[in-house]
Amino acid sequence: MKLWAGRFSKEIDKKTNDFNSSISVDSRMYEQDIEGSIAHVAMLAKQGIISAEDGKKIKQGLLGIKEDIASGALPVDPDAEDIHTFVEQNLTQRIGDAGKRLHTGRSRNDQVALDIRLYLRKECDELLKLLADFSETLDKKGEEYAGAIMPGYTHLQRAQPITFKAHLSAYKEMLARDIGRVTDAQKRMNVSPLGSGALAGTTYPVDRAFTAELLGFDTFSASTLDGVSDRDFCIELAAALSLIMVHLSRLSEEIILWCSWEFKFAELDDAFSTGSSIMPQKKNPDITELVRGKSGRVFGDLMTLLTVMKGLPLAYNKDMQEDKEAIFDAFDTVKICLTTLIPMVDTMRMIPKNMRKAAAGGFINATDCADYLVSKGLPFRDAYKATGEAVALCIKTGETLESLPLSEYKNICDLFDEGVYEAIKLENCVKNRGM
Repeated sequence: MKLWAGRFSKEIDKKTNDFNSSISVDSRMYEQDIEGSIAHVAMLAKQGIISAEDGKKIKQGLLGIKEDIASGALPVDPDAEDIHTFVEQNLTQRIGDAGKRLHTGRSRNDQVALDIRLYLRKECDELLKLLADFSETLDKKGEEYAGAIMPGYTHLQRAQPITFKAHLSAYKEMLARDIGRVTDAQKRMNVSPLGSGALAGTTYPVDRAFTAELLGFDTFSASTLDGVSDRDFCIELAAALSLIMVHLSRLSEEIILWCSWEFKFAELDDAFSTGSSIMPQKKNPDITELVRGKSGRVFGDLMTLLTVMKGLPLAYNKDMQEDKEAIFDAFDTVKICLTTLIPMVDTMRMIPKNMRKAAAGGFINATDCADYLVSKGLPFRDAYKATGEAVALCIKTGETLESLPLSEYKNICDLFDEGVYEAIKLENCVKNRGM
């Protein structure tokens, strides 16, 4: 029986019921639903709204349901309207009329708003740990190849020499910002909506501060209308998750390039690669390609949430049932990407000799050559021009800046001397820049 069945004279159409139901999505929140209900009933008993005896029965019944769902002894009914209905009806079946008092002073509107905050708070904790683990993995990999020199790129053109450690440190900075964004969003989310009722609170003498404290919230919502209709936290978290996927996708793209024969800077462990059904020589970086592709999925979840919320009048509207599938999918996707990337990067083998060889080509020490002339007193623009002439000569003769004879240097600018070779040595280029 539906919780709202008293108003209606006939059963809901089966297809309408299936369309209206959210049990397939919100059943994952059963622990949070029961946790919230236990806090709510403790408050009801404390305030004398229900008897202490009924409060004890309800709590014991809820704990039994939680244990049975977790063990599989109580499978979630796919025909139930939502997890709230499923739990409450099972409770009443187990303990009788006392179970019917659970929902006193509460609406499913503030109940679901509570459940999703509790659930996402836990998801944030798990995500923050994964982000910290990934940052640690990047740090470990950078230290493993701390002395490896590689080209730094702009426009995907070799630009200046850097170390592999410096390259990975950029991604560590991105992850640090990601951790900050998730932490900030989690803090803003930590506000209890319980006690908001359907939208206008309740006439019962509820103690909202008490339930907020029991559930670990910093405070409770000042506006009951906002309490049931706020989903800013879902959108904010989806935006943070989207940025995480931007960063994971960028790193994945680089690893894909590094694993190609054109670069050959890296090789993935066989456990994190796949082959071809027709080309036996292939070793494909499928994990990174999937991460790159799944970024679009998370961006879509963000757009779903923005679109759902953009035109809703206060307070609760059924449209908001669509929030959970989008934000749950975004978290699931980011977490599986991180869970897979962390061991993949940890076991990834870099090939320093190929990285060093690439850094030696492309005249990426040209800026250092120009800076050397500046140190001799030549204005930078003149030094820039002289170095450009040296590069042009190297291209014509097949030389590099390191192999170009000093006599040729002096033909371009008489300020060149033997010190130029030390100045443009790749190891010194990165050392002088603090890389």
